[in-house]
Formats: sequence, C-alpha cells, structure tokens
Amino acid sequence: MAESLRRLVNIGTFTVLQDKLERWLGNYHINTCDQNVARCCEIIELNAKVQGQLFKLLSVTAESGGMYGGASIIKSRLLPFLGQNFFTSGGSVTADTSLSILAESAAKNRELDDLQDQYEVSLNDLEADLKARENEVQDLRDELIETKEELNRSLRTTTSDKMLNDVEIRELRRKLADAQDEIVKLRARSGLIDTYERQVRNLKDELSLSSTKKSYLDGDVYSSLNSYRYTPRVGSPLSIDDPVQRVRQQNLISRWNDMFSQDRLDAMDTLRRYSDDYENNQRIIFLALQEAFSVAKCAFRQFKMKVRANLAATHIGPETLEEAVQDYVNRNTDLYDLPGMVADVLRGLNRSPKIYLPPDSTFAVVQPFIREACKLAWQMSALAHPLDIAVATDAELFDNNRYRRSYDSEYTAPLVNHHIWPALMQGSKVLMKGEACTRRGASLGASRRSRSRSRSVSPSLRARSRSRSMSPSRMARSRSPSPRRIASPYSSDPLF
Repeated sequence: MAESLRRLVNIGTFTVLQDKLERWLGNYHINTCDQNVARCCEIIELNAKVQGQLFKLLSVTAESGGMYGGASIIKSRLLPFLGQNFFTSGGSVTADTSLSILAESAAKNRELDDLQDQYEVSLNDLEADLKARENEVQDLRDELIETKEELNRSLRTTTSDKMLNDVEIRELRRKLADAQDEIVKLRARSGLIDTYERQVRNLKDELSLSSTKKSYLDGDVYSSLNSYRYTPRVGSPLSIDDPVQRVRQQNLISRWNDMFSQDRLDAMDTLRRYSDDYENNQRIIFLALQEAFSVAKCAFRQFKMKVRANLAATHIGPETLEEAVQDYVNRNTDLYDLPGMVADVLRGLNRSPKIYLPPDSTFAVVQPFIREACKLAWQMSALAHPLDIAVATDAELFDNNRYRRSYDSEYTAPLVNHHIWPALMQGSKVLMKGEACTRRGASLGASRRSRSRSRSVSPSLRARSRSRSMSPSRMARSRSPSPRRIASPYSSDPLF
C-alpha cells in the first residue's frame, strides 16, 4: 500500500493533469472544435487512470481494516459521487459551484500546508535558538565556576596578606611611637641648643664691647668702630606686639569663629539623634566648651611649671627666665596629652547635674567637638597673653557687652536662662561676644538629671548635701520667702 502511494506521488499525475488543463485554457480559443474535444478526452482518460489508481488504493486501504473497514466513510462520502445526477440533485448547487467548492478546499489545504511548513521552520529556528541559549548558559556557568574559584584564591591570598599587613602595621606603630618619643627628646634638645646659641651671641657681643673699650683706651677709636659688628636682638616673647603673639592670636580667633559656625552646628546635629530637647543640647555644648578650657588651663599650668623647673637649673643670659619659658612654649605648642584632656572633659560632663542624655547613650557622641575644643583651649592658653572665656552662670544678669541674645530670647528679660556660646576674653577685654538666651523667670531651678537613670546622683552625695548646715545669713534668707528665687538642692552644694 505504502509503495503504491509513493509511486503515485513520484509520478506526479495530478501535476501533469494541472499542466494540461492550463495549456488547454491557453489554447482554447485558438484550437478547433475537434482539437478541444481531443484535449478534453485526453484529460478525461488521464483522470480516469488516476481515479483507477485511487480506487485501487481505496480497496487496499479498506481491506487492511477488515470486512467492514472504512464502510462508514465510504457510505458518507463516496456513495454520493456514484449516484446519478449528483451535481444537479440539489437543484441549487451546480457543477461550477461544486468545482469552486473543491477549488476553495484545495486552496485551504495548500494554505494549511504552507502554515505547517512555516510552523516547522519556526519550530526548527526556535530549537536552534534554544540550543544556542543553552550553550551560552553553560558557558556562563563555567565562567561563574572559574570566577568563584578565583575569588576563593584571592580571598585566601588577601587573608594571608592581611595577617602580614597587621604585623607590619603593629611594627610601624611601634616605630612611630619610638619616633615620636625621639622627636620630643630632640625638640627638648633643640630648645637647649637655641639657648646655647643665644648665649654664644651674647658672649660675642660682650667680646666686641670689650675689644671696643680696649681700642678706645689704646687711642685707636676709628679702628675700633670699624671692627665692631652690631648683632640685632629679638624682641621679648612676652610683649603684646610680639609677632608670634599677633599671628597666633589672629589664627585662633578665626578658628574660634569656625568652631561657632561649623563645629557647634555639627555637634548639635549629632545630639539631635539622641535627644530632642534643643535647650539641653545647647547646654551640653556650652558645658563641654567650659570644661575643655578648664582642663586645658590646668594642664598648661602644670606643663609650664615643669618647663620653668627644668630651665631654671641651666638658664643664663640677658633674657629673663620667664622669657626663656615663653620662648620654649612658643616652639613646643603641641606637647600636650589630648586623649587625657578629652577623658577629663567627659568625666566633668558626667558629673554635671544640668545636662542629661538618654540611658542608652553617653556624652562621647560629641567627642570630635570636645577634641577640637581642647586643642583650641590649649593653644589659647599657651599664648604670652592668653585668651580665655568669660565666667558664666545660669540666672546671671545679662551683660550686653559680652553676649548677644539668641533668636528665641525674650528681649525684655534681664536674666540669662542658659548660655549658648561663651564670650572670648583677653584679660578684661572682650574680643568676641558670646550668645545667651534670656527669659523671664530664669533661675537655677531644680535639676533635670533625674531623666537619665544611668547618671543619677548617688545616695551618699544626696545625704551629704542634705546634712550640710546653712550659714546664719543663708538661714535668714531662707526664712524670708522670695517669689523670684526657687530653692535648688544643687545651687548650694560645692560637690558639683
């Protein structure tokens, strides 16, 4: 069966039949009647041969299904073709209509075949693309595996290098500490060398003076004037017009303004993350600056006493001991223990009853501001004519010469509620005004440290403050009630 069908397909009888029909259509009007009838008979004969082959294939196909194989299909589709007047039995369907239906069916079959071919082509293209993508994915997987292996190797190498770098860093830190110690020693020696050079210059001046006197006594005046060489002397470092004093004072005042306009605002932004009390944050900044100046002045006094004691044993020369000490201080303004001063300031803030922070935070959050304040306070204290901040207390009378009012102040209030920035002083002269907030009814008031449970006052200090006896004048004031003053347990306690 399959062989007969393949032979019928290979012969291409329907193609030959279609070609004959097309040639007959092209020559129909040229041929004679006999030629057209002969062509029609030829096509009928060829069609009959094809139908005979198809009926043979139908018989073989039906036999493969048994006795009744394909009976329903033959009854429904083939028997109507074998009946008489099939094309005219319907009355409304003519032969041309039947042929047009067959032509439409053939066209649809051809369209279906074309669609199937396109589908197969697109399916093949999709399979090819899928294989290409699978190959790319496999390549990416291989690259990922290789990259992971390289990363592991790099990680192992980096770990080993980090261990070596840690060892090198520790060694370099040790060398740096030794170098810093050596620098300190060399600076001390350089100070002694400067002292020795100054002494040599003085001896040369004395020698030239003695030679001038000798030449004058010998009568050779003109030759003695020519042989004398004048050596200019440097001004006293304790003078207010000393260049070191003037230049450093200007730089420090400029740094003071930068601290107010930039560092203070940065510290306020940091405190705002931990406390929403704006006034309390301002108090923290002000007290930190006060503590920094207090600690720096105390440390500088000790440093100056040590310098004076060391120079007193070897000091000789026309300049005074204080001038030599100030000259040494001017040359060594960075010999101070900054971490120790910062720690002292933090301890002072923890002891203050006027400020607070939540229990889960400490005053170390403003350590950068405290560090810069300690540096500035030390350098201001190291001047020959030092700069200092004005003494400030809460509920003091507002001084218009030292402070300016803040934007949230009550301008008719005479007392200071709290200070925002201290005034910069040089002796009794005000160099830069500070800033304060004035409000009516401002007083020392009760402490608010109870909000911070982590830094509350110990019971022993409270008992000690309660057990102190008041002086007679204070007892007399306490007996007379005053509506403007509010009693505070911390206002009379020197422990804080």
